[in-house]
Amino acid sequence: MSHLLQTTFVPATSPSLRRPLTRTTHYPTRALHIQSKIREIFMPALSSTMTEGKIVSWIKSEGEKLSKGDSVVVVESDKADMDVESFYDGYLAAIMVDEGLSAPVGAPIALLAESEEEIAAALAQISSSSSAAPAPDPAPAPAPATAPDSSTSNDGPGAITGVSSASVSENFSSRSSVANGAMGSSVHPASEGGKRVVASPYAKKLAKEFGLDLRGLVGSGPNGRVVAKDVEAAVAAAAAAKVSASGAALASEITKPSGGGTAVDLGSVVPFTTMQNAVSRNMVESLSVPTFRVGYTITTDALDALYKKIKSKGVTMTAMLAKATALALVKHPIVNSSCRDGKSFTHNSNINIAVAVAIDGGLITPVLQDADKIDIYSLSRKWKELVDKARAKQLQPHEYNTGTFTLSNLGMFGVDRFDAILPPGTGAIMAVGASQPTLVGTKDGRIGLKNQMQVNVTADHRVIYGADLAAFLQTLAKIIEDPKDLTL
Repeated sequence: MSHLLQTTFVPATSPSLRRPLTRTTHYPTRALHIQSKIREIFMPALSSTMTEGKIVSWIKSEGEKLSKGDSVVVVESDKADMDVESFYDGYLAAIMVDEGLSAPVGAPIALLAESEEEIAAALAQISSSSSAAPAPDPAPAPAPATAPDSSTSNDGPGAITGVSSASVSENFSSRSSVANGAMGSSVHPASEGGKRVVASPYAKKLAKEFGLDLRGLVGSGPNGRVVAKDVEAAVAAAAAAKVSASGAALASEITKPSGGGTAVDLGSVVPFTTMQNAVSRNMVESLSVPTFRVGYTITTDALDALYKKIKSKGVTMTAMLAKATALALVKHPIVNSSCRDGKSFTHNSNINIAVAVAIDGGLITPVLQDADKIDIYSLSRKWKELVDKARAKQLQPHEYNTGTFTLSNLGMFGVDRFDAILPPGTGAIMAVGASQPTLVGTKDGRIGLKNQMQVNVTADHRVIYGADLAAFLQTLAKIIEDPKDLTL
């Protein structure tokens, strides 16, 4: 060492204080065994209110190679179906939650291996743990999702964390008794010989409505994915074959359900869907808010005339009502405020009009953001886009959970008046009835016929008072009865 420092080495302590040198015993070195490492794909939280998710479809199959950013699985949240992407490169080693089953947020739903060799190792350990697991009880309770290790991160949708193969095997075996009992088979329902049929959520929905088996279809989408037009083509071909063979009308099993409703099994008990669970929680939560209601009658002759004039340009009545409401809220910002903690309220900086839309199996409120600043033509186009996405269950969270004021319109069904329940986190919701011819008295003592509609506003009385709503409704009536500002 002294030749490295180019100086004489002087010990800092006296030789008598130094420990005597001892002989070092050399033991034979042992080869370090590194366990194979795989990752768990967790059920993501796709919205602030989501507590569990349902697997709609697996886009990738077991053993298939994944790249970072690839869509792996379609998950049904409480409001929409969303693709979950992989944050790592690797191989989909095992699917732990099958299509049609649900899992709590944060629970593992699949395993990701870095190499093909690790797939075999993971499956071997999983199978050995599953065979050693005791037989399941007749009615096992689902195990709660365990929190991830503090050393791991779960900071995004479908976050995937690294765990040792031993811990994965242990977690998988603890759930296998429940999963096997619910699934009954490792082959997916829409599969052939264990090979999964990849289809878009909307295509699967159409196939279910038409009673069509997806296993016989050849997809025209990316990588052979079955899309909606493939289902529609198959249904049309089946209908043509049926007619040519029997000369009869389309068979009922391939006929799309009519607007009159679908057949139900009388006396059956049907569990809530993910969306119905979310609606139920929100409605129960709204009962804790002190609300009151104010009604108002508005003459719609001028609005109806304007609608007939610009309808051919793609303008919708919903967009016109949303625009009129937004312009009234500009002058009455207190009605656009909200109370979330019971101790304070927020003057929202944006006027985002949420409009209730009934879809298959639930209710959702697409949001027209900044409705006061967008022209009526762009607003109408945006509304049509949102409705299409809502019915396909493809809305993004910001497209349905950012509303500051809500509209609920049943006028198209001939309903003349109704009350709406206040959505949690908002200050007011307005129920809009049908515009109907009504005999009214004029100021000069005569009787005339005018089109009128009833609107009823339900508001949070902690923030909004009766005088606030009355002033807002007066302004709204003036805008609707003289709608020249709607087209500016």
